[in-house]
Amino acid sequence: MNRREYAELWSRQELTEWQLGRLRQLLDSVVPANPFWTGRLKQAGLDPASIQSLDDLRRLPLTSKQELAADQVAFPPYGRNLTFGPTEYSRLHQTSGTTTGQPLRWLDTPASWNWLLDCWTTIYRLMKLRPDDRLCFPFSFGPFLGFWAGFEGALRQGNFCVAAGGMSSEARLKLIQENQVTMLGCTPTYALRLAEVAADKGIDIAASSVRAILVAGEPGGAIPSVRSRIESAWGARVFDHWGMTEIGPLASEAEDDPGNLTVLESACIAEFLDPMSGQSVAPGTPGELVITNLGRTGSPVIRYRTGDLVVADPGSHPSGRIWTRLKGGILGRTDDMLIVRGNNVFPSSIEAIIREFADIVEFRIVVSRQREMNHIKLEVEPSPQLVGEQSTLKDRLAKTIKERLQFQAEVILVPAGSLPRFEMKAKRLVRE
Repeated sequence: MNRREYAELWSRQELTEWQLGRLRQLLDSVVPANPFWTGRLKQAGLDPASIQSLDDLRRLPLTSKQELAADQVAFPPYGRNLTFGPTEYSRLHQTSGTTTGQPLRWLDTPASWNWLLDCWTTIYRLMKLRPDDRLCFPFSFGPFLGFWAGFEGALRQGNFCVAAGGMSSEARLKLIQENQVTMLGCTPTYALRLAEVAADKGIDIAASSVRAILVAGEPGGAIPSVRSRIESAWGARVFDHWGMTEIGPLASEAEDDPGNLTVLESACIAEFLDPMSGQSVAPGTPGELVITNLGRTGSPVIRYRTGDLVVADPGSHPSGRIWTRLKGGILGRTDDMLIVRGNNVFPSSIEAIIREFADIVEFRIVVSRQREMNHIKLEVEPSPQLVGEQSTLKDRLAKTIKERLQFQAEVILVPAGSLPRFEMKAKRLVRE
């Protein structure tokens, strides 16, 4: 057995020693070569040589996406988080956008890209990818990181892979059928969109060869009603996955642990902090996931605030893995939380209810201010087949929202096909 390959079976002490060694190597590599991290450590009055335990990591300042974005604005086009000269980098990827209105750009060296593919090797092993699995990635291959790495990671495994960019949804469905695809990689939104098109065209996707759907980019994979809807439409198992352009692919759902995410702790150090105080929270308590990745030396992140709320499961893993599990996956985002009539509400909680209604095809959440309070308007697109019962649907949804989330939402039914459809991350939250 390869010790590195099965790092999830180490003892916790072995893992801690590995993480500390990798952290010290990382700091030695970036100081003084990397101007961004050299400046941050100097500002914190921290000598990298003083890091003698993982507890010392807490002496480093937390890092936010806003700080990284501001650095790229001040030092265009890539900022100062570069450990090597420009000729050492071979890949460029970027996020969908930041509060500055500009995407966050990220460079990778061949070595760091190989590290990303190593992470995908672990993810596919957790999912129990089969040698004969045939994968399709139905999205346009732009600068978004996630499915690029997933695609190349599966190719490296020797699997048959189809890149389905620049095609209509109907053409992609035909491609999936003709090539006997067994696994899809897409956003939860697009898995539902393909199901919608298939139903419209009379295509029985539940009888297709697809056995698994790897979803990422949105919290839908962690929402039971969304998972159920995808699995029912496709007759396939959903696997949730988590990562970010700036940190890499660092958590995935294992085949034997549905509904939870396993953190790849040999590739990163995960912390769970109170979003307000920045102090550690106890296992089993919701907290913000903070990541230090350990293999992307050319442009690393240290104590990075992901903005994702999670619960670290304190229970033991049924398969003996010691890596931390995130119970129920990603629960929501700190920057998406809404306060409605004194209640803390996440858009994912609203979506979880809406997806329970089979007659709702698409929706949008519109937030406005009325008398100094948040007002929620739900624009709901009913199924074209729903005739004569639309007012009943509207009332039932409003009542369920009121009972479950303790606030009155304004529900508006909109014409079929009037709401936008999404291939990548859906943008269903609109703030007026």
